[in-house]
Amino acid sequence: MITGGCLCGAVRYESSAEPITTRLCWCRFCQYVAAGNAAVSVCFLTARIKIAGETRDYESVADSGNRMHRRFCPACGVHLFSEAESRPHLIFVRAGTLDDPNMIRPAATIWTAKAPAWACIDTSLPTFEGQPPPVA
Repeated sequence: MITGGCLCGAVRYESSAEPITTRLCWCRFCQYVAAGNAAVSVCFLTARIKIAGETRDYESVADSGNRMHRRFCPACGVHLFSEAESRPHLIFVRAGTLDDPNMIRPAATIWTAKAPAWACIDTSLPTFEGQPPPVA
């Protein structure tokens, strides 16, 4: 069982399945979420995630053109989940909210074209200037 939650503990989640992939994302939205860095997101099957607690939804259109739902804890403000309307079977969980963030390893870096000049990009990982092909 993979578990995690927000800073204050008001939102908790668990997954009964292993992650599909983990990506470092340099899109502008993720830079906001990650305080200027790349956000690390872990992809799971939506049907295998159980979420307890109230979240708020920030709806936006991503650089890819996908309509996104980005959910966060209304009490502490921690961003937890991203979901694209075009892929409702997938949910991306922010790696920093995992109880054990050491259990994941990034598999790719995406949206490198949006990264600032000072960004540290791991060249040992596959990189994509924009949105890569969909997972699962």
